[in-house]
Amino acid sequence: MTLGGKTAVITGSNSGIGLGIARELARAGADVVLNSFTDAPADHEMAAGLAQEFGVDARYVKADMSKPEEARALIAEAGACDILVNNAGIQCVAPVEEFPIDKWDAIIAINLSSAFHTTAAALPLMRAAGWGRVVNISSAHGLTASPYKAAYIAAKHGVVGLTKTVALETAEEPITCNAICPGYVLTPLVEAQIPEQMQVHGMDRETVLREVMLTRQPSREMASVEQIGGTTVFLCSDAAVQITGTTISVDGGWTAL
Repeated sequence: MTLGGKTAVITGSNSGIGLGIARELARAGADVVLNSFTDAPADHEMAAGLAQEFGVDARYVKADMSKPEEARALIAEAGACDILVNNAGIQCVAPVEEFPIDKWDAIIAINLSSAFHTTAAALPLMRAAGWGRVVNISSAHGLTASPYKAAYIAAKHGVVGLTKTVALETAEEPITCNAICPGYVLTPLVEAQIPEQMQVHGMDRETVLREVMLTRQPSREMASVEQIGGTTVFLCSDAAVQITGTTISVDGGWTAL
C-alpha cells in the first residue's frame, strides 16, 4: 500500500522500535517526523538518511516527552499529523516499596501521559484532514503483569485504556486508534544485553535466549523492529478501517498463556 501524502509523527524514534516503525512508514511513502529528547547532529542526519533512502520528507524534532508542553509542541511543529505513533518509553525495575518516586513519575509521564498530550494535539489536525490513525505502542505488559515493574505495567495498561477511549470518541469519524503490544523485540538495547546474560549464565547465545530471556515468549524468538513497523503500516491501511479500539499482540504467544 502507499501512504503517500500522509505525515507520520513517531515519538521516541531515533533508535529501536520507534526508528523501525519510522522506516516502514517511510517505505510505505509517508513523510515522517522523528523525535527524541536529544538534539544531536546524528539525529538530524538520521532523518536526512531516511529522506534520501525512501524519497520522502523526513525531519527530526526535539521534544522531551516527560513535559506536557513539549509533547503538544511536537505536533504543532510537525504542522501535519495524519499518523501518530506514541512509542516513547523508559523502564525501571524495583519492588513497589522501594520504587523511586522520581522514576515512577517519569515513567508515567513518558510512557502514558505523553500519549494523551500528543493525541489531544493531533486529533484536531486529523479531523481537519478528514483522516487519521493513532497507533499506541503498549506492550505484552499492557495486558499481563510481572513483578518489580509497577510503573511500566501501570503505564502500559493505561495506554490500552486510553486507546479504547480515543477509539470510542472517534468511532464515527475516519480516524482509528489501536495499540500494538509487543513482547520481546530485538532492538540494539536488547542486543547489548545478550553477551552479559551469556557470561552470567555460562550459556551460548541461542541457549541464553531460549532458556533465560525468552522464557515467557512461547515462540522462543524475538520480534523484529520491522515486524512492529509492518503491523503499524497495516493499521494505517484500508484493510484496517474497521479495526479500532483494540490491541494487536506481537509477542510470540506470550499473552496466550
